[in-house]
Amino acid sequence: MVSERELLQSVPTQLWIGGPVHATGGGTFEVHNPATGEVLTRVADATPEDAVRALDTAAAVQADWTATPSRERGEILRAVFEAITARSEEFALLMTLEMGKALPESRNEVRYGAEFFRWFSEEAVRVHGRYLHAPSGTGRIMVHKQPVGPCLAITPWNFPLAMGTRKIGPALAAGCTMIVKPASATPLTMLLLAKLCSEAGLPDGVLSVITSSHSGAVTQPLLDDPRLRKLTFTGSTEVGKKLVQSSANGLLRTSMELGGNAPFVVFDDADIDAAVQGAMLAKLRNGGEACTAANRFHVQNGVLEEFTTKLVEAMSSGVTLGPGTDPETTLGPLISEDQLNIVSELVEDAVSAGAHVRLGGKAPGGPGWYYPATILSEVPPHARILREEVFGPVAPIIGFETEAEGLAAANDTEFGLVSYVYTRDLERALRVAEGLESGMVGVNRGVISDPAAPFGGVKASGFGREGGIEGIEEYLSTKYIALT
Repeated sequence: MVSERELLQSVPTQLWIGGPVHATGGGTFEVHNPATGEVLTRVADATPEDAVRALDTAAAVQADWTATPSRERGEILRAVFEAITARSEEFALLMTLEMGKALPESRNEVRYGAEFFRWFSEEAVRVHGRYLHAPSGTGRIMVHKQPVGPCLAITPWNFPLAMGTRKIGPALAAGCTMIVKPASATPLTMLLLAKLCSEAGLPDGVLSVITSSHSGAVTQPLLDDPRLRKLTFTGSTEVGKKLVQSSANGLLRTSMELGGNAPFVVFDDADIDAAVQGAMLAKLRNGGEACTAANRFHVQNGVLEEFTTKLVEAMSSGVTLGPGTDPETTLGPLISEDQLNIVSELVEDAVSAGAHVRLGGKAPGGPGWYYPATILSEVPPHARILREEVFGPVAPIIGFETEAEGLAAANDTEFGLVSYVYTRDLERALRVAEGLESGMVGVNRGVISDPAAPFGGVKASGFGREGGIEGIEEYLSTKYIALT
């Protein structure tokens, strides 16, 4: 295992455009360790000119990458999967250093993120069209799938590896080149991945990484350039809407994985112990800093106090707050001081509205951006924490009486990414799952993400799907060829 210092020294800190290159003007910005607030390193701060340079490179090699046999593209992706797996501890440590999550969480992300390269290495050779005689008898119809062309991916800070691989894997498998603009808070993992892809045999220019502290200024020239044909974004709904507007002039293909406000619904016939364990996973995975994190706990009144008491016991005994690199830690710091303030403000608002603090509820202070596992009961319906995505380890609990009331409360949000349901009744499970207004539903499961399944939401949670057999379709265009 390499030391933290050796690992940081091995990570490129320049832009990656056909290899490491300096940013125009030589600008850099700081990357911080959330556990201490200290500076880890500085990385290149791209300019709009650098972004255009990355697109120049992507466009120059697009035809060659498209012409590369799908089997060869798949084998390169498989080689990247194996390389990530071989260096999993390095990736895990790097993510913990720049994002803060506990090492077990980072190791899980490495496994999950790497799997997108393996999955799409297999999908690369399964891009199918079709051929048929026209029903009119006047000719033949051939439907052909082709890569859309150069793509831009804008990725968030909460999953520094997986949110990139979930986009890069299908794009490269489909025959597209890609430029990635990672979050400024967590650029190091993506830079290391770019270096590893090159070492695994990916041709220069197929994947570029541009790091910048001014995302809008750097990405806008790309959105305005007719050579760019696809935009994929994971992040807030507010930013997603602006990107859709910005991409409209170029009529770009877009896929948006946006904010969530996931309900976790527990019925009185549920296995409460299983529901509590599922709640621990759904709430505390990634420290609660996940768009799939359970944001609201709707519990039927007959089991409301039992569930709340058991969840308090589970979080009290099963969560250790501390630096992500500490082997004893299960809950690391939040990503930034701003995020810590947001979480604190939402909890304070709920308490002032009448919610009861059953666990946690106050930041410990000191160096680093820590917030403890927190449970709020008797949360009033008008509290902001039930309307806004908390993105932290806070579980607000509210009761309901009937199934219809529970379903209505779960759907009472502009978002629709994922929902969770706990019940022993199969008919109820199917009925409620079909009635929930979300792109994904976990039935008696607290974690649902799987590279083999389509990931995405409805309503203000966006559109498009990542993963599964659907994921590669986002990077393919359909061509109809009429034959005599």
